[in-house]
Amino acid sequence: MKNREQLGSRLGFILVSAGCAVGMGNVWRFPYITGQYGGGAFVLLYLISIAVLGLIPMIMEFAVGRAGRHDIANSFKVLQKKGQIWSKIGYIQILGNVLLLSFYTTMCGWCMSYVYFTASGQLNNLAPEQIGGFFGGLLQSPATLIFWMTVSLFLGIIICSFGLRKGVERASKIMMTSLFCLLLLLIVRSLTLPGAMAGLKFYLIPDFGKMFGGGITGFVAIAYAAIGQAFFSLSVGQGGMAIFGSYIDKKRRLTNDAIIIVALDTFVAILAGLVIFPASFAFNINPGQGAGLAFVTLPSIFNNMPFGNFWGALFFLFLSMAALTTIIGVLENVYSFVMDKYGWSRKKSSVILGISLFVLAFPTILGFSVWSSFAPLGEGTVVLDLLDFIVSNNILPLGALVTLFFCTRNMGWGWGNFIKEVNTGEGLLFSDKLKFYASYILPLIILAIFLVKYIDLIFN
Repeated sequence: MKNREQLGSRLGFILVSAGCAVGMGNVWRFPYITGQYGGGAFVLLYLISIAVLGLIPMIMEFAVGRAGRHDIANSFKVLQKKGQIWSKIGYIQILGNVLLLSFYTTMCGWCMSYVYFTASGQLNNLAPEQIGGFFGGLLQSPATLIFWMTVSLFLGIIICSFGLRKGVERASKIMMTSLFCLLLLLIVRSLTLPGAMAGLKFYLIPDFGKMFGGGITGFVAIAYAAIGQAFFSLSVGQGGMAIFGSYIDKKRRLTNDAIIIVALDTFVAILAGLVIFPASFAFNINPGQGAGLAFVTLPSIFNNMPFGNFWGALFFLFLSMAALTTIIGVLENVYSFVMDKYGWSRKKSSVILGISLFVLAFPTILGFSVWSSFAPLGEGTVVLDLLDFIVSNNILPLGALVTLFFCTRNMGWGWGNFIKEVNTGEGLLFSDKLKFYASYILPLIILAIFLVKYIDLIFN
């Protein structure tokens, strides 16, 4: 096998992996879900869920990637025993990356377009319902969506085409650093608004009356929402972490860096809440208004701020960077797969993937206009909802189960070398005492996440 590219530093590995995990789920979905489920009590359950649910699957993906020295599918192929089919399941996980890119590039395009629309004053003096109409008009304009989707896809392809160190690692360092700087600026602005402290109290101080006020049914609903958000925010299950594991050496044990990456991902989500909740309460706006929070509600808030165009553009630039770091991380996973599987160069991969993903984005874009009558998951749903459901509610949880089973079954710990691989190098040991939890309890939790969504679809 030819010499494999390597990340230039441990910091690069941490920031690239964290960038892949950090996305719109952290800075868009997390705040409005928190608003819907009562604020601080939900945040507490979310933090617990991250610790007990997200860390082990991430460590396992890193281990598979570092041991196999490939993407998830080809690493399974290297590590599996003769006659096993793990690698074939890995191909489905790679497909999940492609499907994610087919709609995520469009969503990143929304964020980028709002940087321009906000900075240029096109949303100035619009009432909330008018901003809702503006966003609806954007969704129903295929030409505009195609333009901004192309911008986001082009940036991702260009960055990945420069290679692992000069492209992916360098861009991730710049964007993750910039992302944190933008966040801090926005937090300062939000916390200095009149009435902001009420939002801070709602967000950070758990109200256990809200947690248990709805009885056991209400508590289960809040807990399930927290567990689901924790699981999906880390994006484990489609091999995104395995690829970066394949790019690092064996000098350090994997548990240390996985903890740092999970902490960074969670930290971004918590900081995003420090922007949104104080600002929402300052202007007496419900932060739990659903998916329209970012593109309808928040622009109304910025319109009422001094220098609102500036702060609004900064927020959507921050959101764009969060989305773009995910696109780059997921793209690199697909790049690695096609280069390993077919022997393509990065240049050839860039051309083929660029054209393919451009075409694959059209169903999402047309789903809001030309194909809007197609409601795949019931009334009010569009193609994007179907693709998101396939990835988030099927490939992610089932892919995580596959990785868990691979690492905990067949000859002790998985392929026989899981514990050895994780604990190679210096740093924190992964305890063998976690085997029962990782083998039986954690799979049941993930299986429950998978089944509850189907139960909800069937009966609601």
